[in-house]
Amino acid sequence: MGVEVHGTVAEGFEPVGEAFAGNFERLGERGAALAVYRDGRRVVDLWAGVKDVDGAEPWERGTAQLVRSATKGVAAAVPLLLHQDGELDLDAPVGHYWPEFKARGKEGVLVRHLLNHRAGLPLLDRPLTPREALDPLRGAEAVAAQAPVWEPGTDHGYHALTYGWLLDGLVRRVTGRGAGAWIAERIAAPLGPGFWLGLPDAEAGRVGRVGPVEGPQPSGVPRARPKRSVTEAYADPASVTRRAFAAIDPFPDHNDPEFRAVPNPAANGIATADGLARFYAALIGRVDGVRLFDPATVARARAEESAGPDRVLVVGTRFGLGYMLHGGASPFLGPGSFGHPGRGGSLGFADPEAGVAFGYVTNGFRRTVTADPRAQALVRAVRSAVGG
Repeated sequence: MGVEVHGTVAEGFEPVGEAFAGNFERLGERGAALAVYRDGRRVVDLWAGVKDVDGAEPWERGTAQLVRSATKGVAAAVPLLLHQDGELDLDAPVGHYWPEFKARGKEGVLVRHLLNHRAGLPLLDRPLTPREALDPLRGAEAVAAQAPVWEPGTDHGYHALTYGWLLDGLVRRVTGRGAGAWIAERIAAPLGPGFWLGLPDAEAGRVGRVGPVEGPQPSGVPRARPKRSVTEAYADPASVTRRAFAAIDPFPDHNDPEFRAVPNPAANGIATADGLARFYAALIGRVDGVRLFDPATVARARAEESAGPDRVLVVGTRFGLGYMLHGGASPFLGPGSFGHPGRGGSLGFADPEAGVAFGYVTNGFRRTVTADPRAQALVRAVRSAVGG
């Protein structure tokens, strides 16, 4: 007996509903939700399974989950909106706003380098402890004191955790408050509840428990194996890759209320599928009268800033300003799409040409970094529905 899928699908998007149900039947999904907007109108709104990866309580409309690095896409809107409002120069040195940051050869790090992963600061020589990471100011202090791993601006590598402290430190200097508070007022309030960076106690009841899941391969499809160089990079404790993902060591429990309550713009946003899709819809158009990015900012966000072999992820990646761009490592809807996956599952993106915004959240984390098979099955179905 298959899982009971709840929600609605607009005419023409039926294949998306079939793909969503198929993830439970074939890919080991435990609990998930999907929302898709087209031209500012919600055309897919689905949820199924259980709220907690290890529980039996049903997923309901409005259930939210930790979305890991899909957080970065929402957080990236903060400096871009500050630039749009004339409060932040993307080509200014970070030290212009944050004097302490200039230490140890970082005078030439520009604001845009924090967003396009070219700052050369993907790791900390001394990782933060879980307790230190609960201090909202400690991470920014650590990256301000860190020396670059490569000459800033000359190459790119995914700033898996340090991205959040870099962005939050900058936003605090420009606005006087952290990215979580800014998002709550300028993004979440006008769009409605659906994303939190720093989870309030009052919203904790809607959030499920996340955890690892193993998904079976579809019948007849050989199991994909990572390239040896990628495997070696993650296995070597001295590699830039391993050290970037270990900037907090050991990593906190994703389900710890204390961890969820402290904003980290890199990794601990909480979202509903509709909240994530609605955010991206408001980047590229109007949603119930709300639009966040003007056309020039959309163009700026998705203009290629970094491309090629990634010094952290090892595979080839493409970045705009704060957003991953469509490519082999992270396929979205089409060449003009921009957004961000979350390690192990979640995904949010927008495609201006198709007028599509997409949000997928799950409570089951698989061993994927940028292209989860469940999310990709849904993306392919949306692509088919819109004629891509």
